[in-house]
Order: sequence, then C-alpha cells, then structure tokens
Amino acid sequence: MSYSFKFDPITLPPEAQALRAEVRQFLREEIDRGTFTSGAERKSSYSPEFSRRVGARGWIGMTWPKAHGGGGRSHLERYVMIEEMLAHRAPVSGHWVADRQSGPVILKYGTEEAKRKVIPKILSGEAYFCIGLSEPNSGSDVFAASTRATKTDGGWLINGRKIWTSGAHNANWMIGLFRTSPSTSENRRHGLSQFLVDMTTPGIKVQPIRNITGHADFNEVVFDDVFVPDSHLIGEKDMAWKQATDELAYERSGPDRILETLPVLTELVRAVGAAPSDRVAEGIGREIAHLKTLRRMSVSVAGMLQAGQAPSVEAAVVKDLGTNWEQALPRKARLLLAPSDAATSANASGYAETMAFNTLIAPKLTIQGGTREVLRGIIARGLGLR
Repeated sequence: MSYSFKFDPITLPPEAQALRAEVRQFLREEIDRGTFTSGAERKSSYSPEFSRRVGARGWIGMTWPKAHGGGGRSHLERYVMIEEMLAHRAPVSGHWVADRQSGPVILKYGTEEAKRKVIPKILSGEAYFCIGLSEPNSGSDVFAASTRATKTDGGWLINGRKIWTSGAHNANWMIGLFRTSPSTSENRRHGLSQFLVDMTTPGIKVQPIRNITGHADFNEVVFDDVFVPDSHLIGEKDMAWKQATDELAYERSGPDRILETLPVLTELVRAVGAAPSDRVAEGIGREIAHLKTLRRMSVSVAGMLQAGQAPSVEAAVVKDLGTNWEQALPRKARLLLAPSDAATSANASGYAETMAFNTLIAPKLTIQGGTREVLRGIIARGLGLR
C-alpha cells in the first residue's frame, strides 16, 4: 500500500504563545538562580531540583488526561514548552524520557497498579526513565532483540544486555523490550514484550560508556535473573510491536531532533556581528531557512498527535532530516568562520567552545533515537517501496 506524506502548516494557538512567555520568564529566573547556564556545553543536563520545579509548574505530563493528574493541555502547548527548554539548554534530562514517551505508554498500555506506582512520581518530576531497546548484537534493529524475559512464579526473570541506554545511570525505571517468545517466519516482530523495570532490582548492573567529550550519557545495562512482577508487563505479551508505533512517534518528532547543535548557529551569528560578509550572510541564511523548514515539519507532527493520529512515518522523516542537519551544522559553520578566524570577535571564546563541543557530539546524532538506516527503512515501507 502506498503512502503519501502530509505535513500540514500549523499555526500555534494563542494559549501556546502565552505559555511561551511564561516558560521564558521561568527559565530566566532559573538562570538567575544559578540552576544552569545557557551556554553551549552544559556541565550536566540532569538536575533533580529543576525537574521538581518543572513538575510543580504542571509542565510534565501536560497533555495527559486530568483524570490521571495530567494537564489536559494540547500537544502544541507542550511543543512550545519543550522548544524553550531546549533552546535555553535547560537541564531536562532527568524527567525528559518519562514525560515524552514512558508516561504515555504506561497510561495507554500499563496495568492500574503500574499507573498508581509511577504516574504521580513522573508528574512531580521525581521519577526518571530510560528506554531499553538496543542490544550489543542488534543495534537499532529492535526486532532482533535477544535479551529474554522467562516466565516464573508471579512474574518474569530477565537475562541479557541492553546498550547505548541513555540516562540509565540516573534512571529509577526502564521500559524495556524483551523477548518472551521466538519470532515466526510470518512475522519477525512477534515474540517481544514491554516491561516496566525497577532499576533498583537486584541483578541489574549499569556500566557507563564514556564518550569522546568525556561525558558518560550512554550506558550498558546487564540483567542477571532480574525479577519483574506480572503487573509490570505493559500491554499484551508477545505483541509489543503493535505498541511501538505510538512510542516512536513521540520519540522521533519533537524539537529535540533539530535543536541539539543549535548553539553553533547562535554563536556563529554572535561571532560575525552585525556586518558579516555576503558569503557568510548567505550561508547563515541558508541554515536558518533549513531550520525553519524542519521546525514547520516538526510542529506539523505535533498537530497530528493532537488530532489523535500516530504519524510514525512522518516522525521518522523529521528525525532523519533533522539529525542529518544537526550533524552537519558544525562542519558548515567552520567553513563559514573557522574558530581561529573569529579571534578578534568579542564572542570568540563562546564560538570556539561551542564549536569544539558540538563537533565532538555530532557523530552520535544520526544514531541515537534510531539510526539513519533504520529510519529510512521505515520511510521506504511507509511509501510502499519494501
């Protein structure tokens, strides 16, 4: 069956624009408080205190039903809040995954016991999640997962490994994808189930993976007879692939897929000042136009989510195009203005620091959240090409 992309233009409603001003004021106060700096290289993107204050504002679970303690607000309002948080480089990583995808998955597919246990903590900014997908021998091909959950009295025993698990060293909980039955010749996606895993359970070992910047955001997580109760099975056994569509749309479409190296562009504009050469001005204009297009597509996906759709293919397009742009931006900026050539600028140090950090993190951007190859496979399938 063929598929055609549809990215309708979306106008942000007045309540979203009003929220933008409110979030900006909050972030200015947090910067003045010394909670974080708005520089290119964040010393840490994890701040439990900040997450709790965001929760107190009602900005975690904004779109969730009020019956479960959520804000009952629109996906477009949430988009604006996220955009401001990311543009200011706020330390959101503690509550980020729980708000973006783990909470919605639990609300839609989790047991009532799981909801009572974790949803209030997520909303208050006190429950931090990681996602257990990639494995050492399967990478981003989640349907090749071999880490196994075996049925036992009252629950399941998990054995195996997950890798490149962002934030696992700070997480209280994981939503993991584990094999509960063999796949079938008719459906290789069959046999995988999602579980809510308490990261303090005996048998779990988290091993940070230090990256080229010296930070350790990624982790390997080892499971050795880790017990998970029956109430922590999320959705239907063996059928987690049916649940993945919604989760991947939440994960891959947001402004986080276009804004990670944005400080490069910001500092480049500051470094060249008010009178850049025609060549530099043209180059900056080209990147801003590209960013504007990506943002329109990303906002359009938020509009689809608001309409109750599951735009997994459009989300894959946004993620693929967005992370390719993010990854290329430091190289393009260097061609326009090398850090050594900016030495006479009043903002030379900021530009040099920004370029150094973002050049180092750029290689990972087309891997995290789904590799370029996996995303293009999803897009090709959506277009009826495979």
